[in-house]
Amino acid sequence: MLFRLFTLAAPVIAALLSAAPQIAMAQARRPPPAAPAAPADAAATPGTPRPPGRGMEIIAVVNGDAITNADVGARARLFAISTGMPASGELLDRLRPQIAQQLIDERLRLQEVLRQKVIVRDVQIAAAIREIEARNNLPSGALAARLANDGVSLRTLVDQIRVQIGWTEVLRQQLGTAAVISEAEILEQARLQSQNTGRPEFRLGEIFIPISNPARTADAQRFADTVIAQLRSGAPFPVAAAQFSQSQTALQGGELGWLPLNQMDPEIAKIVPDMPPGAISNPIKVAGGFSIIQMRGKREVGRDQSLALTIRQVFLPFPTPYTSGSPPTPAQTAVVDRAKQIAATARSCAQMEEAAKVNNSPRPADPGGEVNLANVNPPAFRQILAGMPLERASQPLIAGDGVSVVMVCTREQKVMANVSKEEIQGRLLSERIELASRQLQQDLRRRATIDARGGGA
Repeated sequence: MLFRLFTLAAPVIAALLSAAPQIAMAQARRPPPAAPAAPADAAATPGTPRPPGRGMEIIAVVNGDAITNADVGARARLFAISTGMPASGELLDRLRPQIAQQLIDERLRLQEVLRQKVIVRDVQIAAAIREIEARNNLPSGALAARLANDGVSLRTLVDQIRVQIGWTEVLRQQLGTAAVISEAEILEQARLQSQNTGRPEFRLGEIFIPISNPARTADAQRFADTVIAQLRSGAPFPVAAAQFSQSQTALQGGELGWLPLNQMDPEIAKIVPDMPPGAISNPIKVAGGFSIIQMRGKREVGRDQSLALTIRQVFLPFPTPYTSGSPPTPAQTAVVDRAKQIAATARSCAQMEEAAKVNNSPRPADPGGEVNLANVNPPAFRQILAGMPLERASQPLIAGDGVSVVMVCTREQKVMANVSKEEIQGRLLSERIELASRQLQQDLRRRATIDARGGGA
């Protein structure tokens, strides 16, 4: 991500900018009163299984941790609500076997997160929820409000996201130095990319449904068919991916980015050239499971006109991280006030560079030459850049670690390199993390004691 920013909800920004003593979104992000609140920055408590109450059938025990029928039902309702599916008994019953398998795999991942003492902070979860909302053009807080209205605890979603983020950190630690993409590797990929000029590339979304047990292949395919039917009826693909994809791209809405055919699974590469934009594939059998592919765009390498921007930024770090739902400290408020002053006084990109120098900004004023607007994420930040007048500073953009002020210096329509250095780096790292994920998941399953007792498990 270009600036490692996520923008908080408007009420939160307003509270910080005015130094209000309370954060307006705190209540909106909490689960309904009957549900237990998720503790802040806890590695263990949010996802640890709770003892089943009366009438809760245990459907599986994973290394001593119980998964109940209620857990499966809550996840099924979450999926139905998130995608706009009817929460009918028949439909949810079709989802249950695969949901049970997913919860078993998630429990194994959670146990590994706990074993390695990985802590997932609330600010990371808030960012992930906001990204899901942004990808679906939802206002901030809309997803939590809808869950509350339909009687589903926000904790069901929070626990799932916490495991996804914690698992990614486990994989990064496992990869160690292999998680560092060298300059030579990036240059080699850029060289290969330049040889593809004029060849087609495809922007794809993916939902990956694993088959952990060959005996469950039919269940996985039925589940994939059910999801595809809902997607073709209008269910948003990014939400479905965040809920059910077991790929590391789940929290990015299943986004695979732009790929040439020779970088796809061969079975997927056979199908995508004939898919029109917006189409959803049938289940595609790939190594380890099924893929559901969404065609998001087509282009020819090196021939697309793009909107090229040059940008300057001033980043001011907070002395201590800001946590959504907590009142800002005086020191954090002072940082925001300083950012407001920069935004009000900077009148040129040269002045932004000077402000970055005077304020000892830890990030470079120039993020690195021309930026292809189409490649900027998250989408909300892309929209901000697209609509900003030239050489006019933005309002402060607040993230958990600090505040940024940005300015667009130039904006020009031109043919640009289709893939940036950051995109190449991100793709190579994602490939390594995905491979490590599947290998570690298989290893955890092989070593685990899993007692499946029915209910779809």
